[in-house]
Amino acid sequence: MYGTKKQVTINNLNFSIIDEGTGPTVLFLHGFPDSSYLWRKQIPTFVQAGYRVIAPDQRGFGESDKPAEVEAYQLPKLANDAIGILDQLNIERAHIVAHDWGSVVGWLIAAMYPNRVHRFVPLSVGHPSIFTDFTTDQLEKSWYILFFQFQDIAEQMLKKNDWALFKNWSRHHSEHLKWIEDMSRPGALSAALNWYRANFAPEMMPAMPLQIPSIQVPTLGIWSRNDVLLTEEQMKRSGEKVIGEWQYEKIDASHWIPLDEPAILNDLILNFFEKKNV
Repeated sequence: MYGTKKQVTINNLNFSIIDEGTGPTVLFLHGFPDSSYLWRKQIPTFVQAGYRVIAPDQRGFGESDKPAEVEAYQLPKLANDAIGILDQLNIERAHIVAHDWGSVVGWLIAAMYPNRVHRFVPLSVGHPSIFTDFTTDQLEKSWYILFFQFQDIAEQMLKKNDWALFKNWSRHHSEHLKWIEDMSRPGALSAALNWYRANFAPEMMPAMPLQIPSIQVPTLGIWSRNDVLLTEEQMKRSGEKVIGEWQYEKIDASHWIPLDEPAILNDLILNFFEKKNV
């Protein structure tokens, strides 16, 4: 078992979280289509290294509540969930390690609440102002973001023929059966897709790139060479939006770095945490 789950209530929603270990806090934020289970190869290592690990199932995922309304998944609300969890647990500051949509939430927290963040490690997704300044290469990789906007249609297509499209989208990653099991729960697939609908609706596109402040906290951006969903440029260029310490690393892995190369990833993050702030 990668950790014991407990329930907390934040913003009138019930969240399932892992809370393990003692010491400086690391907040792990997953993305689509994951849950806190994504971090099962990180949690024991970080606890053993002397950290307290907090890993929530973010709203709409895992065993946390799944509001039906699309607007319930707007980015400020998602960031406030994470801050609310820290507040409820009386944690003043935390390191943040985040992947995919979790990285977007993490970038927003680091920008808006820098006093709550020691060090920030976004995986795969770069600074929102860079990512949403879509290059042609990134737009081609992001086709599914627009496809997910079609309510009910996207759900039907993803589940059709025993989830064939979803399996192909994930390149039949070894985790895909777990994802399908989770998203087969009532309301779960729509809740997961609502993250895209609330924040990347077509009518929002002309106003992009998103205007998110630059980052003051030390940041380690990590991208993977075999990521078919995200370009290297959008992560590498994120250093332009980091004021102060910025480190960039590449790993040979698919989009799901925490699952594919946990030992390499864990070492990179732990070494980054042990640096002295400049």
